[in-house]
Amino acid sequence: MRGSVLWDSSAILALLDADDADHAKAAGIARELAIQRRPCFITNYIEAETHALLLRKLGRSLAREWLLAGGLAVVCAHSVEEQRAKAIIAKYSDKNWSLCDAISFAVIEARGAFAAFSFDHHFAQYGAFEVLGWTA
Repeated sequence: MRGSVLWDSSAILALLDADDADHAKAAGIARELAIQRRPCFITNYIEAETHALLLRKLGRSLAREWLLAGGLAVVCAHSVEEQRAKAIIAKYSDKNWSLCDAISFAVIEARGAFAAFSFDHHFAQYGAFEVLGWTA
């Protein structure tokens, strides 16, 4: 997983929703990652979060199509990464990070991923890796 890029649900939504404010930026980043042949992945937590987000925002048909297409590799978080995520949440009690966010942080760190592709400011707040997409 070294050098790979974790995709967050916010990036997937922006890419699939032509009306999203970050759609053009997401398409450009996705195109660059493909040109560079960067390995990309999501966690099993992001898969569940994204499916729910797509159901709510874009409807059952698109959510189902995305889920069954399997376009991104799905990495299952290990129990040690889940425990690390809880430690992150405990340490940063002033942050509103979700468990899914914290698991993403833990997986990126543990597996030596290059960056996260996200429009969620929580990834930039954590500050331990490059965030593709987010601008303050």
